[in-house]
Amino acid sequence: MAIHNRERFLNNLAEQLGRTRRTEVESSVYSVHPQERVFQGATQDELVEKLEEQCKVIHTSFTRTNLDGLAETLRTVLKNYDVTKVVGASGPRNDETGLSNVYTEFQAEGYEIHIWDEKKGQENITFAEQAGAGIVFSDITLAESGTVTLFNDRFNGRSISLLPETFIAIVPKSTLVPRMTQASQLIHEEEKKGNPVSSCVSFVTGPSNSADIEMNLIVGVHGPVKATYIVVDDL
Repeated sequence: MAIHNRERFLNNLAEQLGRTRRTEVESSVYSVHPQERVFQGATQDELVEKLEEQCKVIHTSFTRTNLDGLAETLRTVLKNYDVTKVVGASGPRNDETGLSNVYTEFQAEGYEIHIWDEKKGQENITFAEQAGAGIVFSDITLAESGTVTLFNDRFNGRSISLLPETFIAIVPKSTLVPRMTQASQLIHEEEKKGNPVSSCVSFVTGPSNSADIEMNLIVGVHGPVKATYIVVDDL
């Protein structure tokens, strides 16, 4: 649609305001920043405690381990959910944390494991639809809201955390920050450095929750029905 008389209108508007036309927006400068004071000065262990408390609110199971205990912890979680079909993210972190070996062990024990492969396209999504659990790493973890941040890319398709009945997030303790404020700052800083984090950033807070006009909570309508966060202390 053509815009008629726009320049004349804007020039007249600026003239009536007693100033020249402005072509740039100046950011507001605020005298206080209350959002930065939430959990200010909290240690990583204190943030873990806050995350654990919030998990009770968002209907999410919480467990804590280290790298040596990760395999057994995952095995226990999968058994508790009665899951034998698992889709997991790929990428270098699997080898760095020993998760690749864990998946190999699970396959030998009878689990059906599918690791996301960008070359397989629709096959990944089809498996994720049928999987009992999806396993991913959290890239940034928000203690205040119990939110895991996922940088969805060629290693970590969105379907892993969306389609399976159960969502399992491996949470490196080092990824914990107080709240969305710090997560946004970290993402913005990486972008400024020329390191775009991902074309898709997902903020996931426990299982899928919906409520109708009568405030009846329904879990699992738009995603996983169950969720577990596994905090790994030495990551």
